[in-house]
Parts: sequence; C-alpha cells; structure tokens
Amino acid sequence: MSSLRSDGTTRDRIRDAALALFGTHGFDGASVRDIAARAGVSPALVMHHFGSKEALRTECDAHIVEEVLGRKEGLHEADPGDLASTMQRWLADVDAHRASLDYLARMITDGSPAGDRLFDDLVARTRTMLAQGAASGIMHESADPQMTAVIVASHGLMPLLLEHHLGRAMGETGLSAALVRRMTLPTLELYTHGLYRTTAILDAAEAALAGTLDTSRGPRSDKGAGDPNQDPDPPATPASDP
Repeated sequence: MSSLRSDGTTRDRIRDAALALFGTHGFDGASVRDIAARAGVSPALVMHHFGSKEALRTECDAHIVEEVLGRKEGLHEADPGDLASTMQRWLADVDAHRASLDYLARMITDGSPAGDRLFDDLVARTRTMLAQGAASGIMHESADPQMTAVIVASHGLMPLLLEHHLGRAMGETGLSAALVRRMTLPTLELYTHGLYRTTAILDAAEAALAGTLDTSRGPRSDKGAGDPNQDPDPPATPASDP
C-alpha cells in the first residue's frame, strides 16, 4: 500500500503528463491509461491521486491559470504584467513550454467554462494594463476600452491558435525560436507607430458610425440631367390628358 501514499512529485508528474496529452490530443483523445504510461505510473495510481479524468483536467486548468495569471483565483490584486511576462518566457523557449502552450490553446478554444473564465480574465488583465498605460501617458486612450482590450488580448493569443499557419507562411515549423524573434519588431512597430499614415479612414469610419453619412439609401432619382447620382431609369412622368 505504500505505493499509494500521497506524493507531490508523482502527482505533478501525472499532471504534467495529462497537460501534454490533453494539449496534443484533446480531452477525449487522451485516456487515463495513456496518461499513466507517459507518467510512468499505473492507471490505479492516477485514479488514487485525482479520482477521475475530469478532476485531472480541472487540476490542469488550475495549473495553467496559475501559470498565466499568477494566481488561481483570477484577476483581483495580481499584476497585469504577469501575462506578458509569462508569454514572453514561454515563447522564448517554445520547446521547454510546449505542453503548456498546447494546453492553453486547447483551453481557450474548447468552449469549456474554465476556458471561458480564462479568456475573460485575460481581457480584464489587458483592460487594466491599457488603462494604466493611458493614465501614465505611454498609451493612447481608446474610444471603446472593452473592445480594445478584447482585440489586444486576442492578438496576444493569435500565435498559439494559428501556430501552424504562421509557421507555414514563414517557412518554419510552428512557433520556432526564429519565428518568435521575427515577430517581435513588426508587432511592436504596429503597436507603436500604427499602420495608417493619416486619419482619413478613421475619420470616415467615425462619421459613418455616428450617422452623419447616410449610407442606407441608394441614389436619388430627382437629380437633374447629367448629375452623377441621376437614376439611370427615373420614374416616367404621367402623360397629360389630351
């Protein structure tokens, strides 16, 4: 019975094996037997430590949340910079953190309550970071802080979710160290300098969304001859009685 004694190292090894297999094959594609084999233990020991496969996934979720957000309970008093530093650390050594990266991508996209909570926390962290940046004068204020936070948080997750296509487009195999380095300056250029050199498109969009441009109706048919908005087939004028 001594082999069933609580052992934190064994428990962590089982959790890490589950992280790797759930991230690679998904929850349904990884069996308890597969996890046990990867951890070098028996299936019975897996069940002794976690009770069920679902409980093991819950432990994996909590581990990733703690890694990404800095604490298991979510936002609250944690430093919003923790997310950026965690992602930088993971992407700086993709191979060493492959299991966590794969699991995080699965967690965000699998539609689970834990994944939803994690994304919501990432958005909340991002919004706090943006507000602090605007208050300190190093960032612009946004017309819609919540939407901006969603966009920035989604952009931060994009390399994980589109890893295959990013690598394929750049002649790399997934998120290689070379690809991560190559992404750094263009990403910072985009955030620092923006994309457009004038505000023309922004101004036009703001005007349209404010309703000052009437785009809901087609050209009027009561224009004079030669007017570019003249209806090419205006209503015929009723003939007068003889």
